[in-house]
Amino acid sequence: MDYSNIFRLVNLAVGGLMILGGIGQFFPIGFQSVILGCYVIIFGAATLVLEFQIPPAVSRWAPFLFSFIGRGIFYIFVGSILLHKPAIWIVAGSIIGIVGVGYVVLEYIPQIEPPQNMRDAGGEWGAEQI
Repeated sequence: MDYSNIFRLVNLAVGGLMILGGIGQFFPIGFQSVILGCYVIIFGAATLVLEFQIPPAVSRWAPFLFSFIGRGIFYIFVGSILLHKPAIWIVAGSIIGIVGVGYVVLEYIPQIEPPQNMRDAGGEWGAEQI
């Protein structure tokens, strides 16, 4: 069975939650909250862009985004950044983290293939080329 559309919807939802969480990070305004908010917004925008096109630089510098385990750990990381008050950001961070845990688990289920946009790492994933 092809789960590509389901993965695309999940990734789009997670990217949207990241952007909303990044906007929420700005308040109360402080140096650290603005920096973290910018990073989370950039991560969310990158997640959304990867669902529609794959820039060559991403497959070279962030090949971990092209496997279930790599994207899962990335989602867990971003979700953990959002885990603070108010409760709505705790919920958003938890959802992103739970999706990340789900992706890590999917890495070990051989019957479920990653969607096409998670397989286009350009063949550079793994060993150095000689």
